[in-house]
Amino acid sequence: MKCEHCTRKECNKKTKTEDQENASVGVPSLAQDHAEKCDPSQHKVLAVSVCPQSLPYFAAKFRLSVTDASRRLCGFLKSLGVHYVFDTTIAADFSILESQKEFVRRYQQHSEEEPALPMLTSACPGWVRYAERVLGHPVTPHLCTAKSPQQIMGSLVKDYFARQQNLSPDKIFHVIVAPCYDKKLEALREDFPTAPHGFRSADCVLTSGEIAQIMEQSDLTVKDAAVDTVFGGLKEEEVRRHDGASSDGYLAHVFRHAAKQLFDEDVGEVTYRTLRNKDFQEVTLEKNGEVLLRFAAAYGFRNIQNVVLKLKKGRFPYHFVEVLACAGGCLNGRGQAQTEDGRADKALLRQMEGIYADIPVRPPESSAHVQELYQEWLDGADSPRAQEALHTKYQGPGLPALSRDIKW
Repeated sequence: MKCEHCTRKECNKKTKTEDQENASVGVPSLAQDHAEKCDPSQHKVLAVSVCPQSLPYFAAKFRLSVTDASRRLCGFLKSLGVHYVFDTTIAADFSILESQKEFVRRYQQHSEEEPALPMLTSACPGWVRYAERVLGHPVTPHLCTAKSPQQIMGSLVKDYFARQQNLSPDKIFHVIVAPCYDKKLEALREDFPTAPHGFRSADCVLTSGEIAQIMEQSDLTVKDAAVDTVFGGLKEEEVRRHDGASSDGYLAHVFRHAAKQLFDEDVGEVTYRTLRNKDFQEVTLEKNGEVLLRFAAAYGFRNIQNVVLKLKKGRFPYHFVEVLACAGGCLNGRGQAQTEDGRADKALLRQMEGIYADIPVRPPESSAHVQELYQEWLDGADSPRAQEALHTKYQGPGLPALSRDIKW
């Protein structure tokens, strides 16, 4: 017999056959013995949330379609005792929508006396860590206050989902599967109250490569399974992504939203212009020869340094910059796009980029689930509860580092 909340091997190995054999000789059943020895109140419900940029890695690694890779990964995790497997796309929906609103507000409030622009994205933990620990003011005031998808997913799992399942947040052990190691640092942040009642939003972070290694070393028989949703019984079969070449696509989504809200311009396909290198690109909205919006994407430390230098000198031409620490974007995270000798696997990255590009795009505004959550979970999109759950504040240099933190 198997306790549905127990992940201990000794509990899961009980079988009806063993119970029947014991009963035939007058021995109490193992199910009864388990009920006496195993206290379900002490068990954790295991939940795993998978970043969408991890799926192309598994698809390339195991030569599967991205949908089949998602089902194979989900089935494998559940064969290990995981109870729920979620896709973090819904959390990225929230993060992008909040970033869109914040940019429009900053644009309208911006002045030479009180500059609110440029707005710099805050979804990349490596970049945010560098901005906080090294740069401080004048950079941190320009960081978007919207929480990252990982932080928002933690709140969804340990607040909304926990209440849906009548669970205390401390009874859920939440694991994130992500493409980069910096997500581990993000999970260690003591100052982020991303989950209610003081519980961590993410209890553990494993990179895609670490999961793949576990899969390759396992001899478990795996049955494919559909991904769960935070709504309980609903299953989402089809994988979706946002409009970014190798990321969650903050630039494209915020650009379209700002063009419509600020200038009543409908933007279809976003046209990128490569500047210094392929990891520094520019997007502009022009009308009658005038540049109305100038956005940029800056990936990798070299490009970040150039952005910071211009910002400090006060010669910054951009309203918005999507900043990612990894050259090549999130798909090139060192937790999944490395060769055995630690170098970037360029062939694998190109393969993942092709797989990711073929995933259908879903604008965050079109998600009925997100709109339902705004009302049911957060009491409205502009409520104080939404502000608390979806936004954060930033540290500056000089604050004590965590005992497990790194030196920049």
